[in-house]
Amino acid sequence: MNQHAPIQHDPSTHDLIQIRPKDLAGRFPDRPFPTRHSLSGHSLLTLPSLAELARALPRDQVEYSAGDLAPNQRPEDVKMLNLSPDEVVRRIETANAWMVLKRVESDPAYSALVNDALLSVARQRGFATLEEAGFHDIQGFIFVSSANAVTPFHFDAEENFFVQIRGDKFFHIFDNADRALVSEEELEISPAKHRNLAYREEFEERAEVYAMKEGDGMFVPYLWPHWVRTGSSWSISMAITWKSPQVSRNNTLLTANAMLRSMGYPQAAPGSRPVLDAVKVAGLRTARAVVEPLRRSERMRRALRGLVFGRKANYYYNEDKAA
Repeated sequence: MNQHAPIQHDPSTHDLIQIRPKDLAGRFPDRPFPTRHSLSGHSLLTLPSLAELARALPRDQVEYSAGDLAPNQRPEDVKMLNLSPDEVVRRIETANAWMVLKRVESDPAYSALVNDALLSVARQRGFATLEEAGFHDIQGFIFVSSANAVTPFHFDAEENFFVQIRGDKFFHIFDNADRALVSEEELEISPAKHRNLAYREEFEERAEVYAMKEGDGMFVPYLWPHWVRTGSSWSISMAITWKSPQVSRNNTLLTANAMLRSMGYPQAAPGSRPVLDAVKVAGLRTARAVVEPLRRSERMRRALRGLVFGRKANYYYNEDKAA
């Protein structure tokens, strides 16, 4: 296990996310690295503002549970909370809770914040716009967690600048090329699958651990498995994510592979059969173009997930597991 110390803040820069040139040149976008940021203290990232956001977001953009989980947490054993989303935020100091507010860029104020943060990265890379930098499908995810809360072992299907706004957080990340940790099948994407992955204690020998305090951050590469824990106080963090055209295409392929596998058709790893990969990507994109207009309402999104992927695809509504 390798532990990474935070980098020093450079007071001369006004970039919202600050990256060392050597990391942009030598590690981005294939390897993780530490960053700094200037987002702590922003009025949109305080508990009162986040309670209002939690209350206003569509219900399928809010997920929360008890925080005293384990890295190898079985999805069916996750304890839910009988609290409203805004109550979870207001009581986070004592609620023993973990929460993520998803797609916060759907709110115009948070969209501006997320875009400004990524634009600072684009300019450090020598680009004038987000489009030139290849930042597409930009999204924001805000995590509000009680002390000693754990986000179990999982991966994210996007690239990500993760920033620690308040409190301490320990980010345990693992090389995506190591198939002894996560198999090709486990990397396939389906709303019918819970994001938690199988984890064993011996994995930790291969971890890189980023210990983050307020003002610290890190770059999280696409599909790199990780688990996260907060320190001895409550925490606010944010993941600022995007998808390059290559990532979007690969996600479509991984989703198609998961759907075909669920029908009993084993799938080769992406890249093994390029022509067939292209056919699967084109077919799923065509199907999505037909369905997408139906997904504008939260009620219809929920119904479609349940119809296509089964009841488990709506697991985060808490309704049958609240305690």
